Amino acid sequence: MKPSDPAPQTPDDRPADPRAEAFQGVRAARRSELAEDYVELIAELIHTQGEARPVDIAAKMGVTAPTVAKTLDRLAREGLVTRARYRSVFLTDEGRALAQECRRRHEIVLRFLLSLGLDAETAERDAEGIEHHVSERTLVLFSAFAIRS
Repeated sequence: MKPSDPAPQTPDDRPADPRAEAFQGVRAARRSELAEDYVELIAELIHTQGEARPVDIAAKMGVTAPTVAKTLDRLAREGLVTRARYRSVFLTDEGRALAQECRRRHEIVLRFLLSLGLDAETAERDAEGIEHHVSERTLVLFSAFAIRS
């Protein structure tokens, strides 16, 4: 490219800054996705089994015990869980609030996908990913559409 050539356009003709902002949002969602999945699962285990043991978390997440331990240490540093070695895991108030918000988002996305006619198994699987990347504004529209359907 010569100095006199015009600046290249993005494929969709949007300026670079909004695209960069969108990419940053996706990266931020990916970083928080694991924490959200863990706190949501911990809340579910406490509700259904009365406790959330690391071994149960590992089995449900399909990961090893050392992976769970490392992630729980991170969640503890972030103030989302409390735990003692060889004991159950508990959500802090902040962790419970995050788990409730994740469950709310999941349910909205799931109802929306089901209202489109998607089968329950696929809708559940897809909702697990979409819930982390959808804006509140889009969730409002998903919810309204599902209620009308």
